[in-house]
Amino acid sequence: MKNLVAAVVLVGVVAAGGRAGARLTRPTVRREWVGLGVVAVVGGSVPFVLFFEGLARASSGQSAVIHKTLLVWVALLAVPLLRERLTAWHGIAVLLLVVAQVGLVGGVPSALASGELMILGATLLWSVEVVLAKRLLAGLSSWTLGVARMAGGSVVLVVWSATQGHLAGLGAVEAAGWGWALLTGVVLAGYVATWFGALARAQAVDVTAVLVLAAPITAVLSAVVDGTALGPQALWLLMVVAGAALVSRQVWVRPALPAVVPAT
Repeated sequence: MKNLVAAVVLVGVVAAGGRAGARLTRPTVRREWVGLGVVAVVGGSVPFVLFFEGLARASSGQSAVIHKTLLVWVALLAVPLLRERLTAWHGIAVLLLVVAQVGLVGGVPSALASGELMILGATLLWSVEVVLAKRLLAGLSSWTLGVARMAGGSVVLVVWSATQGHLAGLGAVEAAGWGWALLTGVVLAGYVATWFGALARAQAVDVTAVLVLAAPITAVLSAVVDGTALGPQALWLLMVVAGAALVSRQVWVRPALPAVVPAT
């Protein structure tokens, strides 16, 4: 439901915002068509199935640690495949971010059961998507990738739901459920739009590192909504902010990459 809402929102923005630069670009070679199809599968459908099935079986703490290793996998892929340059500052930043994430959930997962393995599989697929998307953005607009990811991925998810006998459940969702689907779908659409836009303008490693800033934002929201104390997490949260600041420093001191926005 959430992914369907996100797909509709992105298509609507493209339909209404062409003059503002929100436009689709038609692939010109077969490689680009195939690439968009792969993005829909390894980015917008299969990992969502794996992640939420895994989340239903694993603890939230271990799931968070595994998902935040996305930065490590992207770094391992981006250096040889995208020829991105990592400095010593990047190494320090990655170390701070990873250690902080482990500290926030109380330690490294002791074992990987089926749920944790599903989440790890989803994370690995998303890291492949990041590298592939970065390559495709050399010839396609970020909006093209966003629509392909969510619209194409939603088709795959609908087919998957139908094969599992769960498609009828959509019709049984009450108004409150659709309300949450609309809210989270709009958030997801905003994430996808800004995520691919950022990938078109900066290194994949730098963009992925910024995602770790979700940890302090979540901690603050939890403190406001649930009354959770921030004190015990203060050191780890400061490490997250410091790591993200180091990555931001590398973006500012390095000449900016030109925005990849094809003319056609």
